[in-house]
Amino acid sequence: MADQHEQQTGQPVFRMQKMYIKDLSFESPHAPQVFQASQKHEPTIELDLKLKHEVVAEDNYEVSMTVTAKMVDKSNNDTVLMVVELEHAAVFLLRGIPEEHLERLLRVDCPFMLFPFTRQIVAQVTMDGGFLPLNLEPINFAAMYENMKNKNQKQDA
Repeated sequence: MADQHEQQTGQPVFRMQKMYIKDLSFESPHAPQVFQASQKHEPTIELDLKLKHEVVAEDNYEVSMTVTAKMVDKSNNDTVLMVVELEHAAVFLLRGIPEEHLERLLRVDCPFMLFPFTRQIVAQVTMDGGFLPLNLEPINFAAMYENMKNKNQKQDA
């Protein structure tokens, strides 16, 4: 019903249609030894985040966020304690959006809506894997977008 009303009024539409996990992997290659109370770890987290988007149907865009988090014990020859790899995605309906605003929506607003759920999945998986929950820090997608635009402009110049 809302779709018909939005189409008739010509109002722009920005809505998440469906969210899903495309790929999820958790590894703790040195379990159960990493859980021994006598071991003292000095873990560091190596984090990588990638965003991508693509058209999946008319006015429907898939935005996916790939997070790779690796916990490494620097005090023990860079022993890998755990690795989480998650590709989390959603399909967004973007109808009647002016072309000049589309890229920003796909690179800033869509990831902003998706991230809290991605963060929760990573925290839950690491906790289920026997570790403290890995709570990803909030991400400023607007700053990332501006940095990318500035970098591209410098390369074009």
